[in-house]
Formats: sequence, structure tokens, C-alpha cells
Amino acid sequence: MYIGNLNYRVKEEDLGQFLSAYGTVSSVKIIRDRETGKSKGYGFVEMDDQSAAKILDELNGTEFAGRQLVLKHAVIKSNNPNRP
Repeated sequence: MYIGNLNYRVKEEDLGQFLSAYGTVSSVKIIRDRETGKSKGYGFVEMDDQSAAKILDELNGTEFAGRQLVLKHAVIKSNNPNRP
């Protein structure tokens, strides 16, 4: 699942703990700038499908750490032209 509009100070542990109230979190990855290491304000979370659907319905647009979250289903992109 994609989570956007994150506060730049949010850490992966904080986000994982927040989302764990809605189900088991498998992984949390906040995307960071390669050169500075600073958060880019978005990330990805892996959860079971049922928990993810619940979070998408309940948390999209809600406030976390002073910002309104944007949640969407993540789209897996492939660099391989032979792979759909």
C-alpha cells in the first residue's frame, strides 16, 4: 500500500506502530533521498489484504503527525518489457 503526504520527521517505526492498531504490519519503507537521506514524504506498507482494505477505507484523509494521509493501493512497476 502507498502512503503519501507523510510528515518528513515520521520514522518507519512510528508509522508501523500507528498502523499496527489496524492489523499486522509486515513491512514499512519510507522513501528517502539518496544524497541527503531525508524523507521524501511517502512510503510503502505491506499488510494482509483484509487489514490493508480496512486502512484504505478508514485512514485515507485522516491526520497523522500533523498531515492528512493519502493512501492508495500500490502499483508494482516492472522495468522488464516482457513482464506484465
